[in-house]
Formats: sequence, structure tokens, C-alpha cells
Amino acid sequence: MTTQTNSQLALITKTQALIAAGDIVGAENALMTLADEEGDQALMVVLEQLPPKDILAVMREYDNSKESVVNLLVSPQQFARAVVIEKQYKDLSRTHLRGMMNAILFRDGADTDEFLTAIGDLEGGSEALADYFSEKWSRVEAFARSGTFDTVEDDGDMLSEDDLYNQSYAKPKIDEDDIADRDWMQLAWILRYRLPDLFIEMLLVLRAKARAHDAGLGEYEDEDDGKIETAATDRGKATPAALDDDEESAI
Repeated sequence: MTTQTNSQLALITKTQALIAAGDIVGAENALMTLADEEGDQALMVVLEQLPPKDILAVMREYDNSKESVVNLLVSPQQFARAVVIEKQYKDLSRTHLRGMMNAILFRDGADTDEFLTAIGDLEGGSEALADYFSEKWSRVEAFARSGTFDTVEDDGDMLSEDDLYNQSYAKPKIDEDDIADRDWMQLAWILRYRLPDLFIEMLLVLRAKARAHDAGLGEYEDEDDGKIETAATDRGKATPAALDDDEESAI
């Protein structure tokens, strides 16, 4: 069992109170202060005790202009749990999801495969990955079919699930270095060629989402779906406290 100091226990309480009050910046500053004063290991102890919804609240307010100590120290398992519950924010653009995933998965020294595997191991993980690629569906589909991201009008039918598995270990047609953008192309490449089973699982979910969208069955149609409007939560203006308090039990 991890032993906590009184200062760490106090910081856990303070951080949760700041997040509940909507002061995400203040919560992150408190965590950064702990790391500065007591070291990274102390912060990791605190992160272990914070619920996924609170870690998510800090991570999704990413800022590319500065490094976040939480982004640098969050574990694959903590990150995966946060990613899975991010869908409870009603963020149609997926901007926060893509931003925080890119910041973590492509951080210096990160084991991207380990983080992705942790996401894939959770219920809802492949759905979260499909949400990440939602705006690039046709190009990801082209990549699955041809090994390139180019789409043309006569691309033809989608590969069947069996064909996807048959091609899962095909030699890459493009090198990772050629699309190393620390964004969706590189992530798609990593999934297809290093974690092919997860790539196929994600693609099948992505196809189902695309079909539902084409049929007018968008996932945000129901005003009472329990998700949270992001207008009040973006950039730390309000708390995501309306997330279910027991979301861990569903993961």
C-alpha cells in the first residue's frame, strides 16, 4: 500500500475542491507545486489517489505552449481510464480528446504502445479511439484498405473484417518517419502496424459510428443523454463534477 504524507493527503483534498469549483488551472498549479517541493514520486502518489474524472479535468485543458507535469507523469492505466470517460463531455469537435491524447501519446520518452494497449484493455477503449479518428474516417478507411491515406472516388467497397485481419501484418507502404506528425496519421500508422488487433477493433467501431451518423442517429441527439456541454467546462471555466461519481465502477 502506498504511504501518504499529511501534505499529500491535504493536496488531494485541495485539488479535488479546486476542480469541483471549476478552478482547473489552480488545481494543476497545486500539483506542480507538490512536484517542485517534494519531487515527482510524491506527485505520482497523489495522482494514484485522484479519481479518473479529476485527472481528466486537468489533462483535457492541455496547453501546447507549456509542459504539464500531469501529462509527464500520468501512468498508462490512469490515462486510459480518463480517456474512456472523456466521452461524457459533449465535445462534438473532439478537440480536447485529440489534444490530450496527442500530448500524452507523443510526449518525449513515452511508450506509445503501452498507453494504447492500456486504452484497448478497457471497456470503451476502442470507442474512445474511434472518437479520436471520427473526423478522418474516410482517410483511415483508405489507409486500412490501401496502406496510404489517399482517397479517390472509386476506392471501392470497404474491406471485410476477415480481409482486415488477413492484411493486418502486411508490410507498410509508407514509413512512420514520413508521416511522423505527432497527430492522427502517425497514431493510425502505429495502431495498424504495431497493434493491428486494436486497429481493426477501432475501425469496426468507427464504421458503426459513421453509419449511425449517415442515418441521422448522431450520438448527441438526445438532450437528456447525461453528457455535459463543454461551453461551460472548456478552459477551466467550470467544473466537470457532473460526471458520475462512480464512473470507476463502470470501467
